[in-house]
Amino acid sequence: MNTVHGRRTRTLAAAAAAAGLLLAAGCSSNDDGGGKTTAGGVQLVQAGKLTTCTHLPYPPFQSEIDGKVQGFDVSLIDLVAKDLGVKQDIVDTPFENFKTGAFLNSGQCDLAAAGMTITEERKKNVDFSDPYFNATQAVLVDKKSGITSLDDIKSKGKKLGSQAQTTGEEYAQSKGFDSVSFESSDAVLNGLRTGQVDAVIIDYPVVQGWLKDKANADAFKVVDNLNTGEQYGFTVKKGNTALVDAINKALKEAKADGTYKKLYEQWIGPYDEAAASPAASASAS
Repeated sequence: MNTVHGRRTRTLAAAAAAAGLLLAAGCSSNDDGGGKTTAGGVQLVQAGKLTTCTHLPYPPFQSEIDGKVQGFDVSLIDLVAKDLGVKQDIVDTPFENFKTGAFLNSGQCDLAAAGMTITEERKKNVDFSDPYFNATQAVLVDKKSGITSLDDIKSKGKKLGSQAQTTGEEYAQSKGFDSVSFESSDAVLNGLRTGQVDAVIIDYPVVQGWLKDKANADAFKVVDNLNTGEQYGFTVKKGNTALVDAINKALKEAKADGTYKKLYEQWIGPYDEAAASPAASASAS
């Protein structure tokens, strides 16, 4: 069970015993002399836990449902935790920290999972896993707005909204927009719903999640789906190659055995091979 700021603690030795795991010498849960513990050769900030920083809400990747944080990212990192013989513990943090990796460097979290685009700028501060998702930017408008495209917003003098510190906002700015900035994806949708803005630009999977709600589908429509070359990756503290390897291994196995496809369909929608199978070496800027 995933929790926000979970309080449940147990030693890895107990977790490993319960799971019947046999860890190789040097890969058991031990204090390494520096106040850390290891699982499967991966150093952890808390014994028995794989601590994940995220920014809520960002459905369908992570949001609180029935009192528990769930979503596509959460389910994928659960696979990593399972391989290590521990449980995932989720911490909600400000999104601006994801660019700097501050919470990773301070030892608050082992990794970050937040539907985050791989960029060269971010690579200066954190290490990324292999890409696990190709994302496009969607432009969502009120059906009564008369807006037909991103360019139409500018030509008609309409207001565009975006989520702060995201690649969607950066893309809008690169196209000459002075977009209205909102703190979270929920606030972006509320801004459109209440007329603070006439259109919003945000990752398409987020829009897909919104449009599953009939009220949203009746009121709004997608007028642009922009291929910006973005790919999502999970991040770790620079130099934490053991954890990157563990994440990449879990992703590769999930795609090979059909688990990835199952989770994609559960959280995002009809399986899209193009979105689901990005090249491991690609990155967006």
